[in-house]
Amino acid sequence: MLPAPNLDDRTFQGLVDEAKRLVQTRCPEWTDHNVSDPGVTLIEAFAQMVDQLIYRLNRVPDLNYVKFLEMIGVELRPPAAATGRVTLWLSAPQPQRVLVRSETQVATPRTDIHDPIVFSTLRDLEIVPCSFNRAGTALVGAEPVDLTAALSGEQGFAVFSPSPTPGDALLIGLSNAVPSCAVTLRMECTVSGVGVDPRRPPRVWEAWTGTTWSPCEVDHDDTGGLNKDGDVVLHVPDDHQASIIARERAGWLRCRLVEALPDQPTYTAPPRVNAITAFTIGGTVPMENAEVQHRETLGTSDGTPGQRFPLLRRPVLASPGTATLEVTTPEGEQVWTEVRQFAESAPEDLHFRLDHVAGEVQFGPAVRLADGSLRHYGAVPPRSAGLLLTAYRSGGGRRGNVTAGQVRVLKTSVPYVARVENRAAVVGGSDAETLEDAKVRGPMLLRARGRAVTAEDFVQLARDVAPEAARVHCAASREGDEGEGVLVLVVPNVAGDHVGRVRRDDLAPEEGMLQRIAEALDACRLVGTRVLVAPPRYSGLTVVADVHARERYDADVVHDEVLRALYGFLDPLTGGPDGTGWPFGRSVQSHEVHAALARIPGVDMAQEVSVTLFPADPRTGRRQSPVQRLDLPATGLVYSYEHQVRVQ
Repeated sequence: MLPAPNLDDRTFQGLVDEAKRLVQTRCPEWTDHNVSDPGVTLIEAFAQMVDQLIYRLNRVPDLNYVKFLEMIGVELRPPAAATGRVTLWLSAPQPQRVLVRSETQVATPRTDIHDPIVFSTLRDLEIVPCSFNRAGTALVGAEPVDLTAALSGEQGFAVFSPSPTPGDALLIGLSNAVPSCAVTLRMECTVSGVGVDPRRPPRVWEAWTGTTWSPCEVDHDDTGGLNKDGDVVLHVPDDHQASIIARERAGWLRCRLVEALPDQPTYTAPPRVNAITAFTIGGTVPMENAEVQHRETLGTSDGTPGQRFPLLRRPVLASPGTATLEVTTPEGEQVWTEVRQFAESAPEDLHFRLDHVAGEVQFGPAVRLADGSLRHYGAVPPRSAGLLLTAYRSGGGRRGNVTAGQVRVLKTSVPYVARVENRAAVVGGSDAETLEDAKVRGPMLLRARGRAVTAEDFVQLARDVAPEAARVHCAASREGDEGEGVLVLVVPNVAGDHVGRVRRDDLAPEEGMLQRIAEALDACRLVGTRVLVAPPRYSGLTVVADVHARERYDADVVHDEVLRALYGFLDPLTGGPDGTGWPFGRSVQSHEVHAALARIPGVDMAQEVSVTLFPADPRTGRRQSPVQRLDLPATGLVYSYEHQVRVQ
């Protein structure tokens, strides 16, 4: 049910005061305005009646509008839960498997002004112990070779060919597969990998999944590019499998040499490995900003149609068809299923629905037909029947979009787990739709009738199936976008750090969300219309600003305020001239950035303020020549890449 608005905010006292001001204008000789005066008593009596009359009359048009929206099926969109991944680190390597059960709770720390934000893991995680088993090399153009025996000598073996070639790889076989686990490789290396920058070696770590090599995320590597003793901590992908390579079965990992960037030195001689030790130190599992409630008792039925039962937690996250209701009657127990609406429900169907925003269970109504009979939409629970909802998820909202490193409290005790952390930002959380937004959406829904014809239709239908999307934009795709048709651009909800900095990878929507939108739009499009759902084209930009701080302003504080203004002004979600996100295809001009800095109280605009724009590649970190204007494609957004500020 849509909430009824409160349109009249005037009070009884406001009407009395307004009447007294009119008295002073019309009858200046009347000077006694005390409450004991009979005239004031009449004013108060009429003010009370007028107050109630205006209140009711002003609510009628808007209330009717809300009821019309309910009649055409408009409902407030529920919130979406932010999702991410959390790593659980063991206190020490364990000889046995450590099980982290589904719905284990982790949270952000509690502060003086904010309650913790709680997240729940989405599946079981097994932290599997492992040890080093085999080692070898796979050189370009040659078969893999097992060199485990060479590690027992003093010289070890060379990791790459004598003239290292991109594609050469070091193979490391673990005793077993370790999917979703964090593995430490303790390596003893000889300083022989000449020519490489130990801080940026041109190599990648990968894991064999049975069909292909998938990249491993490197948590840290202090071997200096395999040139000194140290540890490499790898996060192994979820689909790691044990396979046979070089006639040996193991959970295989590899370190592969790749093409160096133009400013990245590479190996001129191969590094050497003398010894390898491996052990599991943690694991990573998906999580979401939600709490799961199990087997909640709703009460007993009174046997009438259209009953509503409130839930203990609200709002409820949307998951149509996943909740079930147990109805206990003297004859036995019935299992009722969730439906989105009762329009197709027959009188004998055991159906119920969830109002996600209001947080209540609803049963089908009974409608009186023209012949006087009653038409039941869905069955009615018998009188005195007990109602129990098996499970539902509550929570969600934009508050769950936290930056990397913020989730570090383990609320559910897990043996041998010392600490937790989210190594990447948690994204995708969005608040429930407001009534004002629903009012705007109603006429669009009535006009489109479930068909995608105009750009607004594509946007609204995409937001219906993916409420976690922060922005949806529809444009015409061209030949460069894999053919002509309709291009739907999606930006997820993300959170920045203390100055608003956002990682480029966090702006990439999840493939599952893009696929869900594509399938929904494909069912609604006109015949012959080609629909492509994709993220925007991001153009990197580095702003170099040189400002002066005003007297009595701390330079460090001004520095952070300038950075916050730059990242905020160019933000894809909250930036731009109107604060609703940088417009698609809108160019960035240096004078606009200069104006944004002028609004900072600590910046002395009487001194020279220098603003320079540098197009940048976020992948390589390379900057191009400075420009006064950065032009964006029609389907593009600007991405802030490492702005630089100097405060004098």
